[in-house]
Amino acid sequence: MMNQALETLRRATEHSEYEGRLYLVGGIVRDKFLKVKPDEDIDIVLEGDAGRFAEFLRERGVADHPPVTYPRFGTAMVSVRGRQVELVGARKESYSRASRKPSTEPGTLLDDVLRRDFTINTLLENLHTGEVLDLTGNAIKDIERGIIRTPLDPLITFDDDPLRMLRAVRFATRLGFTIDPDTYAAIKKRARRLAIISAERIRAEFVKIIMSPNAGGGLEMLRETKLLDQFAPELSAMYGVTQNIYHIYDVWTHTLKTLESIPPEWGMILRLAALLHDTGKPETRTVDDSGGVHFYRHEVVGAEIARDIMHRLRFSSSQIAKTAFLISMHLRVGEYDEQWSDSAVRRLIRDAGDHLEDLIRLTAADKAAGNPETSRVDLEAFRERVRRIREKLAGQKMASPLDGREIIETLGIEPGPRVGAIKAYLESQIIEGNLLPGDKAAASDLILRKYGRTSD
Repeated sequence: MMNQALETLRRATEHSEYEGRLYLVGGIVRDKFLKVKPDEDIDIVLEGDAGRFAEFLRERGVADHPPVTYPRFGTAMVSVRGRQVELVGARKESYSRASRKPSTEPGTLLDDVLRRDFTINTLLENLHTGEVLDLTGNAIKDIERGIIRTPLDPLITFDDDPLRMLRAVRFATRLGFTIDPDTYAAIKKRARRLAIISAERIRAEFVKIIMSPNAGGGLEMLRETKLLDQFAPELSAMYGVTQNIYHIYDVWTHTLKTLESIPPEWGMILRLAALLHDTGKPETRTVDDSGGVHFYRHEVVGAEIARDIMHRLRFSSSQIAKTAFLISMHLRVGEYDEQWSDSAVRRLIRDAGDHLEDLIRLTAADKAAGNPETSRVDLEAFRERVRRIREKLAGQKMASPLDGREIIETLGIEPGPRVGAIKAYLESQIIEGNLLPGDKAAASDLILRKYGRTSD
């Protein structure tokens, strides 16, 4: 799809005023050098009017939809063969300290690459000839050496757009690069500038970092530079918090190892749950008279902290609810042993609902990051126990076989809180193995024997 879009653009601009004047820039050129899958979007820079070029593409029938132009910034967006293409007129930028929205004026290709975030993103590739320009003289060298460096003084670059500090960590994490010492020092000095960035933009970069295979390294950079303190200080608070015999790492290191034990393909929610599952430990840490360390109810406190952090970063309500639920339940599966009764397993199945497999995965990661001498639970045996119990349940949910109306009719009672209590009783009888799911007749007999029928 990307190659098709590029070929379409190339053909549409051959023998026109734009031939030889269009340059690919940014990730698409960088990733060619790295021989990795390129970013989804295409960025093109030209010395000229981006809006006028977008209109040219529309007139040529190349654009999938009418282009969107941003005259203030000298940019335009157009879709070609299903690919988003950002068109930029080469420009200079200047920023107010209170905003990351620049004032712009037309400039040269050199002006344009110098305003960009990092040298590795400044390579230009001529769309028609394939010629690659390294106008800073550092881009190819930094790509080959694996260095994240700003084209200008990093203090200026980060003052102009503080989001670039998070992007530096993201690129270093994703590409396995090292941040140049001067650039790293500038991030530490300017970390507080992140305050002018919207929560949504911070979240987007943060998620990309934690979804990287090297997320632990990225989070350590966020902590060291104090960037993490600007939007999730509760995570930094885990650093150096020592634990008990069930652990060989402090809470922070244990958390990073738990996170990296969750494959990214298992999804963002599970990775967030791994990252946030022990955020309640610093607040709940106690030491008893014999020196034993405890974290009573840290799963409850951690679930609330996770809600606070995710709400702050504008995650959706459903994402917050699921992550907090997994954290609140993350100790339950790990407590399993073969002595559990079937009713105890049924109760956990009911409480976990649709999230049991995620809880098992989270437990496996949590235990893998613990003390191998003390953190033992046979999760395969637990899975087999769950399978056998579910087989007996025959796909039925462990809910009351009778709804509220049926309970009212069976017992001849009025609607009210008592109906809910009776439904809870029937559910408990299923869990204890005294009632089969869906067995309405047996459920009616049970409640008639226990409560009796109210006379008319």
